[in-house]
Amino acid sequence: MKQRGNMKILDGDVMIGDCSLRDLKDKYGTPLYILDQEYLEDVTHTFINNFKSNHFETVVAYASKAMLNIPLAQVLNQEGMHFDVASQGEIYVLNQANVPMEHLYFHGNNKTMDELRYAVEHGVGVIVIDNYQEFENLELVLKDIKVKQKVLLRINPGIETDTHKYIQTSSLTSKFGESVYDKKTRALIGKILQSEKLELKGFHSHIGSQIFDKTSFFDATKAVFDFYKEIEEAFSVSFDYANLGGGFGVYYSEGDTPFAMESFLKEYIKLIEKEIKDRHLKISKITIEPGRSVINDVISTLYTVGSVKETYGGKNYMFVDGGMSDNIRPALYQAEYEALVLSQNDEKDKYTVAGKLCESGDILIEDIELKKAEKDDLLLIPATGAYTYSMSSNYNKALRPAIVSVKKGKDKLFVRRETFEDLIVRDLRL
Repeated sequence: MKQRGNMKILDGDVMIGDCSLRDLKDKYGTPLYILDQEYLEDVTHTFINNFKSNHFETVVAYASKAMLNIPLAQVLNQEGMHFDVASQGEIYVLNQANVPMEHLYFHGNNKTMDELRYAVEHGVGVIVIDNYQEFENLELVLKDIKVKQKVLLRINPGIETDTHKYIQTSSLTSKFGESVYDKKTRALIGKILQSEKLELKGFHSHIGSQIFDKTSFFDATKAVFDFYKEIEEAFSVSFDYANLGGGFGVYYSEGDTPFAMESFLKEYIKLIEKEIKDRHLKISKITIEPGRSVINDVISTLYTVGSVKETYGGKNYMFVDGGMSDNIRPALYQAEYEALVLSQNDEKDKYTVAGKLCESGDILIEDIELKKAEKDDLLLIPATGAYTYSMSSNYNKALRPAIVSVKKGKDKLFVRRETFEDLIVRDLRL
């Protein structure tokens, strides 16, 4: 298993941020999300310090959908991150965390009128228009509000990526954005430019997620700036902003080949600078939106083993006290993980790690060689920060786990474990 950040594997225990996992289990119970806060701060510094240019302003906006809560938002805000949001709920959480609303980019392919009104009234910095109907909706919202809203239009450059079809966002059939090849997109741009209520600052593009090929980002950047040049010449305008999205791949298990982020960001900036200069564009701000690549490696999930069972058909199961309710990614995307059993037993066996939910598909890891496990042993699955807690559920009325931050030997609860009372807080008795 690959060690991340401030993780140390000891004989029979694991330390993260100089905190013992056995001690954390005794204090907070399991399942438990454990956030290596010093590592998180290091990752944010890597993005902010290496995505820099002398020719334009650079912004790193955290993709909130990967994982969001108030203390996490406070840490990221303190470290200099801006935020990509996809719902009114995410805006609300960031507002409660006292994040400057002008640091938000509001995305989504079907923002409601209420969401748009909420964003405008709370001073969200940039709203990313996805389609013609959304343009009209935003115009209606702004009709009686004395605000000129900064907007980007999401464009689709048609870049195919080698990733799961559910997380490709730039194919010609994607639900997101308007195609650069569609004449209707140019008509929409004309409408936005004519608006007295909207200030079109530029375009947004995002090609997908968990992408390992650097050339996909480079090709997309070139296609986006080609579009800028074409539109600027067609409408005799110039644009200030470009938002190039995120999607940088991370390591989950053997076979994943992420690029070194520090060197990639420096290379990426140089390419962006060249492409802007070659086309004589006057862009003054470039934004990228990493989510998974910020939060994924810094969080691990700790489970307690309930039992092991070999079926008549020969499948050897290890059952843990969580499952698809706290990590649906294996069931949804066939995501793969590494793991470690905290045990002094040197013997090994091959297991399928399964959860306790009433579904045959409640599998966390298929066929992995681990130390032999017994009841009450601990199982650690690293790199579970992205799209686990944010997609967690109360299926089977499971309680969502706690999130604890660890740093330099001290632990701090970020999100408490749900209680049974939380399960019924919205229920009305007849």
